[in-house]
Amino acid sequence: MAANKIAFLLLIFIAPLTLKAQKKSNQEQLKSLIQNSFDDIFSEQKKEKVTQYYTDDFLLLEAGVVWNMDSVYSYIERANARKIKPERINTFDFLEIKVKGKTAWVAYQNYADIRIDGKSVVKLHWLESGSAIKTKEGWKLELLHSTVVPR
Repeated sequence: MAANKIAFLLLIFIAPLTLKAQKKSNQEQLKSLIQNSFDDIFSEQKKEKVTQYYTDDFLLLEAGVVWNMDSVYSYIERANARKIKPERINTFDFLEIKVKGKTAWVAYQNYADIRIDGKSVVKLHWLESGSAIKTKEGWKLELLHSTVVPR
């Protein structure tokens, strides 16, 4: 009987810690999803990585323009065809992440330093948000919304 009470008490104290660790894990996964998707798609133009990060019905709302998966693939093809390929370094300042079951949203500042021959030529800044769903492969973005922050 005493062993049952001890096990019950341990469960009461350990369960919240486990849930907190899982929540943090989801938040870290979502931060990595944002960072890695921008690095692989918009910096490295890796076409084969798109479906790793985006759902089939993915949309990007960017400065009044709606991008879908075809738009993303087209961007990558144009970027890979350029003679001069600038380097893009992405950094993020995460403002908030909310996870509810298998859905999540992320709000963040997105900064890109565009470099040619190692020299910074332009620095860009966006305020962005994203919606993600947890699939059997892991978290995937289904929507990104981007607003340019004026200098």
